[in-house]
Amino acid sequence: MSRASSIQLWRDLVLFDGEQTCPQPMAVWVQDGRIAGFCPEAEFDAAALSDVREVGRGGVMTPGLVDCHTHLVYAGNRAREFEQRLEGVSYADIARAGGGILSTVRATRAASEDELIAASLPRLDALLADGVTTLEIKSGYGLSLDDELKLLRVARRLSQLRPVRVLTTLLGAHALPPDYHERADEYVTLVCESMIPAAAAQGLADAVDVFCEHIGFSPAQCERIFQAAQRHGLPIKAHAEQLSNQGGSALTARYQGLSADHIEYLDEVGVQAMAAAGTVATLLPGAFYTLRETQLPPIALLRQYGVPMALASDANPGTAPICFPTLTLNLACTLFRLTPREALAGMTAHAARALGRPDLGRIAVGVPADLCLWAVQQPAELAYAVQPGRLRQRIVNGVICHPIEVDHHAR
Repeated sequence: MSRASSIQLWRDLVLFDGEQTCPQPMAVWVQDGRIAGFCPEAEFDAAALSDVREVGRGGVMTPGLVDCHTHLVYAGNRAREFEQRLEGVSYADIARAGGGILSTVRATRAASEDELIAASLPRLDALLADGVTTLEIKSGYGLSLDDELKLLRVARRLSQLRPVRVLTTLLGAHALPPDYHERADEYVTLVCESMIPAAAAQGLADAVDVFCEHIGFSPAQCERIFQAAQRHGLPIKAHAEQLSNQGGSALTARYQGLSADHIEYLDEVGVQAMAAAGTVATLLPGAFYTLRETQLPPIALLRQYGVPMALASDANPGTAPICFPTLTLNLACTLFRLTPREALAGMTAHAARALGRPDLGRIAVGVPADLCLWAVQQPAELAYAVQPGRLRQRIVNGVICHPIEVDHHAR
């Protein structure tokens, strides 16, 4: 890992600042882990800065990518279910038969923290090699107090093993565990009265999530969880309107939620509620692609009402086994018809907002210097081509962390 001198300088850049591409070549300099300044290359005066070390020239610079929705920590895999879906079995039918989320729960409950670290590191390394500097990791594959806390601890440990910001989300209401069969309200009580208080007290969760769906939890049950989260000072978000319209996005907006995610079945009423509350719409084209869905998110309505559209990998074992962020950019453009600019903003500035961290995902004076330097000529290439190996430098807090040799078995 390259340590910074007093001032680091990048020159002659095509600069995407998190919202748009600057119209002329730019220079950017960093000091003490934060962006100290940037200006057009033609106006840059090297003599005005002292103790400067040039560390990059040319190429495209973007904010570090922000993956604001992942389920990265789990054990096992669900390749057989992938086969089943191709043979005509629906995701909902697989879930009702005890597969889906619950099959991952069984494998994850049986795994130790060290085993989960070993399983998760290669997935994390794939994200980092493609430009991620911040990501969210959800629990949700434990579905018991001890196992949910175990997953959150593992997620925290990952941020100590790799140079990346990790925000954690308690997703206790991901599915109903078999030991609570037909006792959903009792399980919600466990989430509200045990999981949320423990995660908050131990500092393990940065937010609380729910799966508001006919095969998940009802709006009334999700509202109980939202209220419990707010009592403990934790922001909320939701998996909503993925398979049907349950009104989960509007409910999330009513509680000033950070984001409503998936939202394929979101209607105009829900869009209006999100716009009024400032709730971000997080699009997950990897799951749409893997499940071969046909119901598109209401992109035109989101644009019409000015709802910020974040973009995330949804990296998980069942519905989006994809750890390739720039592929997510491509899928958002080809499947959802986002523009390359919208897609890149969705995985930088808007994704950071979906995590409650508007200081990240953008290039502005004073914000943390989380940056990516790419071996391309224009930002649109990152969405246009599905191609690994384009990342020249990945910078976290002003420290150049890529390229770097990593040990997948490090503890």
